[in-house]
Amino acid sequence: MSKGKNNGHINPGLYSHLRDFNADPRMLLLSVLALVIGASGAILAYFLLHLIYAATNLFYFQRLSWQFVSPAKNTLHWLALFVPIVGGLMIGVMARFGTDKIRGHGIPEALEAILMNGAKVDGKVAIYKPLSAAIAIGSGGPFGAEGPIIMTAGSVGSLFAQLFKLSDAERTTLLVAGAAAGMTGVFSTPLAAVLLAVELLLFEWRPRSLVPVAIAATTAGVLRRFLLGNGPLFPMPQIAPVIEPRTVVAALFLGIIAGIAALVLSRAVYASEDLFEERLPMHWMWWPAIGGLVVGIGGLIFPRALGTGYDVIASLIGGNTTWQLIAGVLIIKSIIWAFSLGSGTSGGILAPLLMIGGALGALIGFGLPAVETGAWPLIGMAAILSGAIGCPLTAAVLSMELTHNYALILPLLAASVAAHAFTVLFQKRSILTERLSRRGYHLSREYGVDPLETVTVAEVMRTDEDALSDSDAVFAYPGDTLRMVAERMASAHVTEMPVKDFSSGKAIAVIGLEDMLHARARSYIRETKQERVRRLPVLFARSRAKEAEADYESVS
Repeated sequence: MSKGKNNGHINPGLYSHLRDFNADPRMLLLSVLALVIGASGAILAYFLLHLIYAATNLFYFQRLSWQFVSPAKNTLHWLALFVPIVGGLMIGVMARFGTDKIRGHGIPEALEAILMNGAKVDGKVAIYKPLSAAIAIGSGGPFGAEGPIIMTAGSVGSLFAQLFKLSDAERTTLLVAGAAAGMTGVFSTPLAAVLLAVELLLFEWRPRSLVPVAIAATTAGVLRRFLLGNGPLFPMPQIAPVIEPRTVVAALFLGIIAGIAALVLSRAVYASEDLFEERLPMHWMWWPAIGGLVVGIGGLIFPRALGTGYDVIASLIGGNTTWQLIAGVLIIKSIIWAFSLGSGTSGGILAPLLMIGGALGALIGFGLPAVETGAWPLIGMAAILSGAIGCPLTAAVLSMELTHNYALILPLLAASVAAHAFTVLFQKRSILTERLSRRGYHLSREYGVDPLETVTVAEVMRTDEDALSDSDAVFAYPGDTLRMVAERMASAHVTEMPVKDFSSGKAIAVIGLEDMLHARARSYIRETKQERVRRLPVLFARSRAKEAEADYESVS
């Protein structure tokens, strides 16, 4: 925290112009636009889900219907093997002759648009992505609808933003607003959607982006009640409000196991991708069909591995589990999901991870303290999702919103954080950001206060007569933060500027890039310098003489 000093005393008026948040009236404009995008996201979610249902009915039951039906109930017998292959061929053709942006599960593509393309998305994506996702999932692909809707609704948000005179950052806000609205429309989880935006998509926590995104998610949540119904997506028995300490400890253990599973799944997906890219001497257009072959075989062995698996998730957290169901999800679903996703087809990852996590929780739960029905599968869902995508808060809150079982907040948070802690220690990137790394981009997932924001000009400025005589068009005040100065220098293409007294307007000092490094140096010291601030009583401490001797030897 910066302090303005005048003859050794704090000058309270020096920094009175600085604000906690850099919000301006344009935030209100973005909020109004977010209302439209939020409504669009809910409508798009409705149509995407019913498009998937229609494709499922057409592929597996040869009928025209918008009603939900599980592909596991088909009566095609061995002919069902060819359905995912046909779907894969269609995806490959659409990707090659339509747009290759439909390949993948949606979230990395949204990240790439935000980071590398100025939040500008091709209009083709808004059309081809939902269509390809419906074909991929409707033909048995073991994916969820949330990834495609995040990309589809995000694309609509971007296209809508491109109609107005907005900055890159403002377009990003509206793209993410669309993504959050789409996720809310599918899952009815507005708070988790906002948290996902913060933890994964926005790369900031500022009112100028948080407020519009929250408005879009809220709008989508309100409309979803009329389009797809009210209540939790996966109802389960309510948990007692009192959670025993041993349950939280057990959740930590489950979280670590889930972190290991998440790491294995992430590496399996990209091992599959490496197989397709390095070992198959054919155009990538044919890869989804090969992935479809594996899906078809897996579907013959365990039909409930096909499709979104929402009914399977409901069974797991509803207590309707069998050893066959657990084994089928953990083995067959995991294999066909990792292999087909690596083939470059179109589909989401959240629902499959929830399904696999639920089965893992049900399995491990047999050896954990007894709690109400469905608790351990739900905790497993949150943990494996957190470990895989690196968003522990999103995972915990999403699990609560999906079931409306808020009494499980403590074990859900414990398991999610434990899984996250394990994966960040043992793998460089999440399943989402690894794809970006393979495309040549580096993405940091850590957010912190900019050191230049916490140090002011008054603390680092210096006297320089030559610089003071220079009549630069840009200048700084002693109460400005170094971040303000850095932005002015960058826009004016200068590396040094005079500092003027606020009252008189006269140049009193100068500040340059070298001076601004003091803030970075202070931040580095804060992160790396280790010291003992307090000491234990003399009874448990070494004598001062021995400590001084040890310090001398270490210096020598």
